[in-house]
Order: sequence, then structure tokens, then C-alpha cells
Amino acid sequence: MCIYFKCVEICAFHVPIRKMTNNIEQGCPNVALRPVFGGPQVHLLELLRRTALHGESNSVLLVGPRGAGKTMLLKSVLKELLKEKDVNKTLMQVHLNGLLQTDDKIALKEITRQLHLENVVGDKVFGSFAENLAFLLEALKKGDRSSSRPVLFLLDEFDLFVHHKNQTLLYNLFDVSQSAQAPIAVVGLTCRLDVLELLEKRVKSRFSHRQIHLLSGATFPDYVQRVQSKLWLPEQFPDQRFAHEWNNSALCEDKSVEDALQRHFNSSKDFRSLHVLLMLCLSRVTVAKPCIKPADVLEASRVCFADAKANMLHGLSILELCLIIAMKHLNDVYEGEPFNLQMVHNEFKKFLQRKSSTIYHFEPAVVMKAFEHLQQLELIRPLDSPGARTQREFQLMRLLLDTSQIMEALQKYPQCPTDVKQWAMNLQLNWL
Repeated sequence: MCIYFKCVEICAFHVPIRKMTNNIEQGCPNVALRPVFGGPQVHLLELLRRTALHGESNSVLLVGPRGAGKTMLLKSVLKELLKEKDVNKTLMQVHLNGLLQTDDKIALKEITRQLHLENVVGDKVFGSFAENLAFLLEALKKGDRSSSRPVLFLLDEFDLFVHHKNQTLLYNLFDVSQSAQAPIAVVGLTCRLDVLELLEKRVKSRFSHRQIHLLSGATFPDYVQRVQSKLWLPEQFPDQRFAHEWNNSALCEDKSVEDALQRHFNSSKDFRSLHVLLMLCLSRVTVAKPCIKPADVLEASRVCFADAKANMLHGLSILELCLIIAMKHLNDVYEGEPFNLQMVHNEFKKFLQRKSSTIYHFEPAVVMKAFEHLQQLELIRPLDSPGARTQREFQLMRLLLDTSQIMEALQKYPQCPTDVKQWAMNLQLNWL
């Protein structure tokens, strides 16, 4: 019986955690803080409405840094647009992403799939990309030209489509939108301000040159409000007492928590990185500790800001760590000039002569193997191409770590010998 009630208690406890997790992952329209777009939202909505209702073709670019709200703006506009009955019945959407559709052939297959025209295309052979696209758009006509269904093309990571061969996809989409062959709207999302300079002349001439620029205007109070809204339990939550205690928690008023949130805000105003922080905090809540403590936020913040390369150094052998320190000294002496294995080994030998100890003596083949392992871990990078015919001992390398990362790793390295630490801290090399 005790076990049964314990299981019920645990299941009941996980309900609020699941609710907040879903709130963070999916966003809750009632409490989620959304930036006020104002003019850009009205402008984009009007453009897409003219395409959907009046068959007017348009093209536009949404430009802004990551996290500025480009996708959120587009989703909110589409949600508003699809509320209109006539639009919801006729408007078709094609979502393309430059990371997924890496060439025009793949993009064309995806367009065919999303327009549900696989059976219409069948085994037809087309002479060109333009002919294939024209056939797809023609197939969407109900009878006469005026009744053709409007199509909305959404190109995420727009700047990656620029690198397709001859920019054929962009050329044909912009050409159709300019020549009014069919009612289509092309909306591109990019974080590159110079994206127009990447377009070929023939592509640029067919683009409308409409650009909507978005900047992240969130303030730190908005950021804190986002935290509170994402962790808020609704009034209709079954356990009113638990919800009241949870919602009245003064977590964000704690000085250490405020400092941690300020650090995240200064690092990135992207709310998605904040959501990662909150998910890590929620993962530390248990039945025995049914609330988020300031220590949980600090630990989650530490995990978010953990340096992956510095952490990788903790798993290196003493020999590999010594080679990294030797590279650091070479960087300090030669002001970042590239080095090779022979130079690193000579630097390491100087340390061994200074110590007059046999504990760090290794065979050249072992040193070579350790050096190659560092290259496999991408802690060092060769300057020559893979096909270059250079002896491995003399192949020029560059260190991909800075001094702060190396020193931080040394402080946390388990049972790191004192003389190795002292060697790393001796920047002047006055005893070599």
C-alpha cells in the first residue's frame, strides 16, 4: 500500500514538470513573451494577403541576426493569414531549407512532394529546371489562368541556396514571381546582410528588392519576464497549493540568479539558448527537492558555458598534455607562427633536460602517436592539404586552443604534476 501511494505521489509530482517542459519546448501563446513586430508584420501580412486573395506575385527577404524573430514573425503572419476562410482553402505552402535541400534537384523533388504532384509528374522527362517548375505550377490551375492556386515558397537559410549551381532555383522562382506566370510569393529568411551581393546579375534583376530587417530589441527585464512566464503554472493546475508555492518563488530576485541570467543575456539574446538553460534547471527537480534553487540555475549556467575543447583536455594523457604546453610556448615565442612535430618535440626535450627525470621520457614513435591523436581530436590543424607530400615530422600545424583554455584545463586536470603546471605558467622561458 505504501508503495502504491508513493507511485501516485511521484506521478502527480511529474505532471507540473511535464507541463513546464512542454511550455518551454513548444511555447505557450498565453504566457510566452513575443516581440512586437509592428510595421514589419503589417507589411509582410499585406504582401502575402495580396498573393493569396488577388493572385499578385511578390518576393521579399527577411534579414536579421539569429534569434531576432524572423521565423516567429513569419509564423505569426501565416497564422493570421490562414484565419481567412478563402485563404485557408486555396493557399499552398512549400517549405525549403538550405541545410536540407543542398542542390536544385533535391529541392525540385521536395517541391513536387509538398505540392502533392508526384502522381502528376510520374515518369515525365523535362528538358530543364524551368520547364519542370512551369509544369508543376500549371498542374495547380483549376481551369483557367485566373483560378490558379497561389503558392507560398518559404526559403529558410536563403543564403545557402545562392551557392547552388547557376542559382537556377532562385532564378526560376523570381522569374515566375516577376512575370506573373502564376500567383506565387517567395519569402527568404537569412542572417546575412550582404545576401544581395551574392546573387548573380540575372537573378538580382528579377528580385523585387524588398527587404524587411529585424533586430533583436529584447531588454533584460523582458528576458527575466520570459523566465517567469516559462516556469509559470496556470491557475487551473490541479494542485493549487503546489502551484501557489511554485509561482510565488522569488527565484529571479536572487542576486546570483540575476547575475547568471545577465551573463546569458549579454552572451546571446536568443530565447532558444535561454530555453536550454531552463530545461537543465528543470531536470534537477526531484520529488525530494520539488523546486528550483539558485544553485540549480548556477550549475545549469556552468554547463551551458562549459568550454568543450577545454573539457576535452581533461581526458588527455600526460604526454599529450605536455605536447600541448610545448605548442603553447612555441606560440608565445614565435607569436602564433605554425609549428611542426620536430619543433614541439625539441621544446619538450628542453623541459626533460630541466627536470633531469626519466618519468617523462618517451620513445619518438610514442610521441608521434600522441601528436597524431591531438590532430584527430582537432586540437591542432595542418596547414597543408591532405594530399601534400610532406614528412609527418615536418608538416606545419596550428594550435586551435588559446592560453586561457589551456590554463583552465590544467587547473582542473586530475592529479596534474606540479612541475608540468609550473612549466605551463612560465611564459618567459627564462630557464630554458
